[in-house]
Amino acid sequence: MKKFLYKNKIITKDLSLFFGEKQVLEKINLNIPEHKVTAIIGPSGCGKSTLLRCINRMNDLIESSHIEGNILLDGRNIYENGADVVNIRRKIGMVFQRPNPFPKSIYNNVVYGLKVKGLRDKKRNTEIVERSLKNSGLWEEVKERLNNSALALSGGQQQRLCIARALAVEPEVILMDEPTSALDPASTLKIEELMGKLKERYTIILVTHNMQQAARVSDFTGFLYLGRLIEFDETSRIFTNPKEKLTENYISGRFG
Repeated sequence: MKKFLYKNKIITKDLSLFFGEKQVLEKINLNIPEHKVTAIIGPSGCGKSTLLRCINRMNDLIESSHIEGNILLDGRNIYENGADVVNIRRKIGMVFQRPNPFPKSIYNNVVYGLKVKGLRDKKRNTEIVERSLKNSGLWEEVKERLNNSALALSGGQQQRLCIARALAVEPEVILMDEPTSALDPASTLKIEELMGKLKERYTIILVTHNMQQAARVSDFTGFLYLGRLIEFDETSRIFTNPKEKLTENYISGRFG
């Protein structure tokens, strides 16, 4: 695999995943650089979201799943015996395809993870709520109505609220699974601009079907096909001079 002059936040080594007898991912070797946006592209059903869920161990919740290989977070295998899964999921937050705010107030949505962690200091929590909403670009729009229902927000606002909720527990990595696919173009633009700001503090891994989006927001891109990593490189090279014919065919729209 090509070496880049960046610190790697996450490394997968020969990562394979099975659901029962069916193999979904096949020996994925991937280096995710710190404080960058890494996009994972590929056709539907190629394993993109499954790979994302391996990185914060969400596939553990599927009884038939079986994983081989390693995923290293700052050099430590998150699948080692005795690994603290709750702590791993705190360090590796996730934003899903569709906004999923809880049927609670805006304030209580953001503070939810803090209360789960046992943080009950109202003053401290209020400071974290404000900081998280500012970092998600939502504060100015909701600061006067924190006690209103989150369900009254627009779709784009709800998605930024979900990002704020993820940021509140101070993760190191943010996984984004098609975070703008249900949003209008204006809301999509806000989320994309937000990714550019967030990578200064966090490592972001983005799954997207939208290749234009990958080209706009990511620093690195991996092309996944039928559960295999076909190519990984700087985004500019993937989209202008891919090494693999399969990558070129996908990017040029010949299939997918």
